[in-house]
Amino acid sequence: MSPPQTHIGLERGANPDNRIRLLSYNIQVAIPYSRYRHYLTQSWRHVLPFRGRASNLERISQFVRPFDIVGLQELDVGSLRSNYINQAHYLALRAGFPYWFTRVNRDLGHIARHGLALLSRLAPRQVLSHRLPGRIPGRGALAAEFGAGPEPLLVMVIHLALGRKARRRQLDYLAAEIRRREHVVVMGDFNCRLEDEEFHHLLESTHLCAPESEHRTFPSWRPRFGLDHILVTPGLEVERTQVFPVGHSDHLPIAVEVKVPPAVGLSVDTVRAGDREPLAV
Repeated sequence: MSPPQTHIGLERGANPDNRIRLLSYNIQVAIPYSRYRHYLTQSWRHVLPFRGRASNLERISQFVRPFDIVGLQELDVGSLRSNYINQAHYLALRAGFPYWFTRVNRDLGHIARHGLALLSRLAPRQVLSHRLPGRIPGRGALAAEFGAGPEPLLVMVIHLALGRKARRRQLDYLAAEIRRREHVVVMGDFNCRLEDEEFHHLLESTHLCAPESEHRTFPSWRPRFGLDHILVTPGLEVERTQVFPVGHSDHLPIAVEVKVPPAVGLSVDTVRAGDREPLAV
């Protein structure tokens, strides 16, 4: 484990209702796809800059503004293809998030720097970066601890491997971390569905709750598979879950609104951006 890249600022204030909004989004380096053939015809956009990336990244920044904690997968942390823009930094700045953290999963130097990010309006107690096991390196997790109380909240942002055996190993690694904590949120691109064996194994080996139903997030233009998930432990009350039909990536974003026990002792920045209307049921 190693400390992630970080930026911290702004003051904190009370969060009297203990409700927070969490969003998980695989943004595919801010490349919007609307057809399967784009994986072939637009594959060059994963290597080289293109004119529409900046405007799409701006749309993503406006979309994530209403949330309290955002977990992002498959972004670029500053290379040729992103015009050397750290996309996590850009999104935090444009959406008004005072705290942002990144983990570089696969560093190809000037060509590409694949990473994860966590954006937050809440001040974390600590943030750790995890390298996940696998035959092919390049998968990781960010884990942030929130709250001043005796039972802090752990939020983990993950992006798992494509292969089933590698995913099983990675989930076993994460399960060991999860079992040690009372209040946990795990969110990200799992690259597997509720019905898959490794997903069942994670639920059986931890106290994470099984989702009531599968929320289809992939592909974004005609969602058929639930690959993106937000899982919580029993002490966290999920009041809303929503998948948003936005075309900024090849995945759809998924969000939950959670009521956190007072024992966590959350605090939140006094300046909050965006609309605070409840998520749709």
